[in-house]
Amino acid sequence: MRVYVCTDLEGISGVTHWDQTREMTTAAYQHARHLLTKEVNACVQGCLDGGAKEVVVLDGHGGGFNFVPDELHPGATYVTGPNRPTMLPGLDASFAAVILLGYHAMANTPQAVLAHTQSSKAGCRYWYNGRESGEIAQSAIVAGHFGVTVVLVTGDEATCAEARAFLGEGIVTVAVKKGISITCCEMVPPQRAWELIRKGAAEALARIPRCKPYTIDLPIKARLSYLTAEIADTAGCRLSRRVDATTYERVIESPLDVVRF
Repeated sequence: MRVYVCTDLEGISGVTHWDQTREMTTAAYQHARHLLTKEVNACVQGCLDGGAKEVVVLDGHGGGFNFVPDELHPGATYVTGPNRPTMLPGLDASFAAVILLGYHAMANTPQAVLAHTQSSKAGCRYWYNGRESGEIAQSAIVAGHFGVTVVLVTGDEATCAEARAFLGEGIVTVAVKKGISITCCEMVPPQRAWELIRKGAAEALARIPRCKPYTIDLPIKARLSYLTAEIADTAGCRLSRRVDATTYERVIESPLDVVRF
């Protein structure tokens, strides 16, 4: 059994402020890398405990380079670096399941830690076939293109609720913190979070038969809104038409193109 793990940074236990996620030169970000790597290791071990024979982990935050390489679990392989051909490079129908580790809720979600969709600075919001969707749904749409189901999502409580709303109650969710505001939370201590994630990953693989790939009707009517007209001016979204000062629309033929605006 092959398992694909896609990671983000904002949903990791101990991460609660933009200083930990945006600028790679800060001490806060460097510490967050270690916290992320520990959660990755716990997830990999849980996958192996649950019967996975191969685990591939994508360094999904920004352009990669977030993992601490010499601290990574030796039982997996890792994809990192920019210039990715697709949102989930290397994923195909040979994988049995996808795990979304350290994810966050979509933009404008109340009591959600570091909530945003794609760009936290540009204030992006996405709709597909009329339903506002965040990065959980975007990743699941790409996985669903290959017939692969998402079985585990970790992050804060709002993230877990969003995951169940899109992907169903059959998936496993692990909440490692509870949002008080966008930069304040009540968190599970990292060492306890690691154990919860390890157990959650093992349990999730047992649930694969109960979960279904997330798919939406094609072609996809997509909409992208920016925080301000100035940001929208700069974006110049390709293959789309501008419908107002901050918003672009386009029709997408393939789920692989959901974030190619």
